[in-house]
Amino acid sequence: MRTRSRGSQLAGARLLIAQQGADAEVAEAIDRAQHLARAGLEEARRAIGLLREDALPGPERLAALTGEFERDTGVPCRVEIGGEPRPLEPDARLTLYRVAQEALTNVRKHASAAQVTVRLAYEPEGTRLVVEDIGASGGATTSESGGYGLTGMRERAALLGGRLAAGPTDTGFRVELWVPA
Repeated sequence: MRTRSRGSQLAGARLLIAQQGADAEVAEAIDRAQHLARAGLEEARRAIGLLREDALPGPERLAALTGEFERDTGVPCRVEIGGEPRPLEPDARLTLYRVAQEALTNVRKHASAAQVTVRLAYEPEGTRLVVEDIGASGGATTSESGGYGLTGMRERAALLGGRLAAGPTDTGFRVELWVPA
């Protein structure tokens, strides 16, 4: 119930700002806080589902994940799937999903993205996931340093014998995961 109360408080603050004509940056900050609160609640629900042994998420949920991202942020986000889909081990399925989820969370928190693309490619020797944002003004929109998100993604990849690369591009930021077949 506390989350709803805080969500209501944020909505009330947003309404107050709109009525009093406050700075647009303040309104944007409240909107971001509201989106992050919703995302945090959803993540808590997912964690509870995992504790209850609900089905683990995998690549089949990427479209829903990107749809939620687009709805919550207003940033266009598309999914591209290439190659012949094949069954993956449970750990690989979950890692692909969690890396996509964390990469989108990083875009949400740290980037000024104008669009995001999530590409999943079934290759002969493994499966590749690329999450790439294109900045509203071009150039790198997030940083490779700080936080545990990228470290956690790298650790997940290493546990499977895979690899994760992340860094700025000429137009934004890219996270690329490869896990063996």
